[in-house]
Amino acid sequence: MSKAKPNTMKKRMMLIMKLLREQTDQEHPLDTYEILDYLESQGVSTNRKTLKSDLDLLVDCDIDIVTIHSKPNKYYWGERTFEIPELQLLIDAVLSSRFITKKKSKAMAKKLSGLASDSQKKELDRHMYATGRVKQANENIFYMVNDINSAISQRKKITFKYIEYTAEKKKVFRNDGEVYELSPYALYWNEDYYYVVGWSDKHDNVSVFRVDRMDDVEIGEETAMKRPADFSIDDYSNRVFEMFDGDSTTVKLECRNDLMKYIIDRFGMSVKTEIATEDTFYVWTDVALSPTFYAWVFRFGGDISIVEPKQATDEITEMAKGLIKKATAR
Repeated sequence: MSKAKPNTMKKRMMLIMKLLREQTDQEHPLDTYEILDYLESQGVSTNRKTLKSDLDLLVDCDIDIVTIHSKPNKYYWGERTFEIPELQLLIDAVLSSRFITKKKSKAMAKKLSGLASDSQKKELDRHMYATGRVKQANENIFYMVNDINSAISQRKKITFKYIEYTAEKKKVFRNDGEVYELSPYALYWNEDYYYVVGWSDKHDNVSVFRVDRMDDVEIGEETAMKRPADFSIDDYSNRVFEMFDGDSTTVKLECRNDLMKYIIDRFGMSVKTEIATEDTFYVWTDVALSPTFYAWVFRFGGDISIVEPKQATDEITEMAKGLIKKATAR
């Protein structure tokens, strides 16, 4: 008998917690008799006095069970890991992310909604819908992310192959299947894709690779190159992401006044600016001069122009001439 009572109490307490966590919230409390009926249905008999003692003990153990004093009293599970608006934001992000496959998106969204009560879960489920966005099909991405994280923690190099596509949309490996080697510094999420940033011995500099274009990722035995003390992932990302592959150069831009929101979106609030004319302002920022950067400037149809340096003005001019030549040749 001495062993049966503690076991019965443990089961009763676990059932009470499970019931309140899954089926109650502020809008859907359960009263004393509903809880007693549930326990009875689970093969556990008790009474109002014992139930109140159980609930008081749970509260003493910092379980946030809220009591509504009435006849009979009502109870519900109070604070949760995430509020419903927070869960909705997380679910929306998971469902809309290009990086996460459709199958994994649905599984993760289901797990997230499981953090809510049953009634709240129904509300979340009603708001789940397919976004129609292009999604990854490779389930191995999650394992690659895990391997890269492990390599970073263990300070080991990784090896991998890098994927390209032919004009026929056939997947091929870059450089005839060359095995790349990288000392990974960090994983970085940008524009709906995961990237790994690290030191490339081959290129003798910090390089970035998109994780979903990597294959055959393996953790090597060789110790990774030490991350430089002055390396900042934030500084690197501001300079390189969306402006890939090029030497870091300070550029001066002249922008139309109503484009300030795009400058802040791209370069942050701390970017250096100055009034130029009644209708324009100047921007000074460090970027990697590359076709991608020039393409970003072209997006604004002349409302953002490069003032300095001459190298940048010459290169974007030549790029524009090349585009015009190709268009007129057709």
